[in-house]
Amino acid sequence: METTVSEGTKSDPWVLVTAPGTSEYTMYREADELVCQVGSTKLTYQARAIEDLAAWLATKDGWVPLGASDESKPPAADTVEAWGRSTDNPVGGWYGLRRGYRGRFGMYLPPLLEHLGLIELTHEPRNNSARKA
Repeated sequence: METTVSEGTKSDPWVLVTAPGTSEYTMYREADELVCQVGSTKLTYQARAIEDLAAWLATKDGWVPLGASDESKPPAADTVEAWGRSTDNPVGGWYGLRRGYRGRFGMYLPPLLEHLGLIELTHEPRNNSARKA
């Protein structure tokens, strides 16, 4: 998947594409937060999610489904989305910071990690997965 080389700052954000290749969005790091801009919607996640997700995927044997879902919907079990909300993850719950917009962790974080060379992603129309690089 092609992405633009950038600094990952507000003035030079990462330009990313969702795993299915259907939506472009930007992300940048600002202090301890990742800011994800999808059209007019702004989502924020804890920046440590980059390292934590990469480390978690490194403990998994094979591909892990992304399972992206909105905050108001329960995530499918054993997915990146479920882990991003789990009380068993390193932050003890949500990596998403903005109430009402804490979901979609499995949609927007994995393409960033792939861009950074930390993981591999599938790029199918639906039901994508990630694994350690």
